[in-house]
Amino acid sequence: MLVPDGLALYDATAARASRDVLAAYSTSFGLGTRLLGARARRDIEAVYALVRLADEVVDTYRGPVAAAELDELEEQTRRALGTGFSTNLVVHAFARTARRTGIDRGEIDPFFASMRADLSVHEHDRSSYEQYVYGSAEVVGVMCLKVFLAADRPDGAGRPPAPDAATVDGARALGAAFQKINFLRDLGADSGDLGRAYFPGLDPRALTPAQVRDVLAEIGDDVARARAAMPRLPLRARCAVAATLALYDGLLVRLARTDPAELARRRVRVPDPQKLLLVGRAVATTLAEDRRRGGRGQAAAGSSRRPSSSPPSTTRARSPRGDAAAPTPTADMTSTRGAVTTSATSTSGTGTATSASGTGSATSTTSTSTTEAGRG
Repeated sequence: MLVPDGLALYDATAARASRDVLAAYSTSFGLGTRLLGARARRDIEAVYALVRLADEVVDTYRGPVAAAELDELEEQTRRALGTGFSTNLVVHAFARTARRTGIDRGEIDPFFASMRADLSVHEHDRSSYEQYVYGSAEVVGVMCLKVFLAADRPDGAGRPPAPDAATVDGARALGAAFQKINFLRDLGADSGDLGRAYFPGLDPRALTPAQVRDVLAEIGDDVARARAAMPRLPLRARCAVAATLALYDGLLVRLARTDPAELARRRVRVPDPQKLLLVGRAVATTLAEDRRRGGRGQAAAGSSRRPSSSPPSTTRARSPRGDAAAPTPTADMTSTRGAVTTSATSTSGTGTATSASGTGSATSTTSTSTTEAGRG
């Protein structure tokens, strides 16, 4: 049976396929998307599904033709960006989202370059680490930002204006923070099963408390930049980001409490009931802050300043600062290790995580209450 425009059924089927991928692979990310409007939620599902597809090639399949499979997926994606159609349902859904929201080769090419690195690079120096985080996470943050800003734009409205530099910087920082938390959370699997060491100069089998402290401080810098840009987002997007940050904050508290040697042996996670509690508190706090501001928070787009979408300079090295007042991330997409007197603070969602190896103390605070995060 034909549908009115000839593609509506196929488009809906592709969108449903992407939704199924997200539902199967991530409870934390899925919780955040439920706070978005229908269109933004569908677009985020499409972005997630494409990223997950590439990740499955390099992390799960890893077979003799993995490189060829990744090349084919990249070519399908590039072609669909131009045509708006693909026989790959996930790619089709992503291409429709990308064409409407302004996601382009500036995000796609670095992403696939980082995925390709996973097939051949087993240890990173500072330069390759920053390039990898840029392509695997920062550009994904920019994709999500473009989705948020285009949520209310009708189909056929043309290319949306570019977000301003400060908002792009916040999106990149958020993606970087989540990725680094994931690295820390997945330390054992990455080093043991995949043979990869992402953090430059760190041996996952002999991680020290001081090294964990440095990683946590680096994540804190990223989260501080991300939080500074959050008021520029539309309210629904702000709630979704705050909720996801709160989940990562909860994970970070647990990572900070865990002995470095233990991090290499098991995957730390936040129990599902606590996830729901963290999300509820983060959303309530965000709505209360919006009321105090009189609803003035908004996303900046179309600025005369060109956003910085280029990859990081290969000569620049981030200088982790152990600032106890620096906000730290939340639970699910990046990774770091626990250690002696490691401290990190978060200005929203959750609060302070302090790990003293051997003491196992950690606290997580919100603006309305304080909870103690359990170990493991």
